[in-house]
Amino acid sequence: MVAPDLRVVPDLAQRLPGRGIWLSARGDVIETARARGVFARAARAAVIVPADLSAQVRLGLVRRIVEHLGLARRAGQAVGGFVKVRSWLDAGRAGLIVQASDASPDERARLLGGRDVPTAAPLPAAELGSAFGRDHLVHVAIARGRLAEALLLETGRLAGFTSDQN
Repeated sequence: MVAPDLRVVPDLAQRLPGRGIWLSARGDVIETARARGVFARAARAAVIVPADLSAQVRLGLVRRIVEHLGLARRAGQAVGGFVKVRSWLDAGRAGLIVQASDASPDERARLLGGRDVPTAAPLPAAELGSAFGRDHLVHVAIARGRLAEALLLETGRLAGFTSDQN
């Protein structure tokens, strides 16, 4: 999106007024567009593209995920911790399992026990825990519904964005 001061700003919520410039949520796509002047051509004007636009987008996506997790927790649509998440899985209540990206792959698989539930691992345990007021958290279950769908979308955007930076 181009702000009135001709600065390119990420519109991650897709709610800013005006005409946007749509790109894939991938760091390499953003950097290529920045280097080739795609933003100026799309806006049909000279625009100011921040050098750290990729970092702004990544941080914005992380912030959106933490905010969605916090909203789900406050609404009673999320639980954290191995035992609570496992009980939601057993009851069929979980619509999405969010796990810490720095958790052991064996531990993450052990929790699921072969169940076919959408999973995501967008954040390290410390950031995942911050949404629940804890130092760290490895497993979170989100109830079926719109919040789970929104979180799955946001984690997919972040995964596509960070996969090219590892």
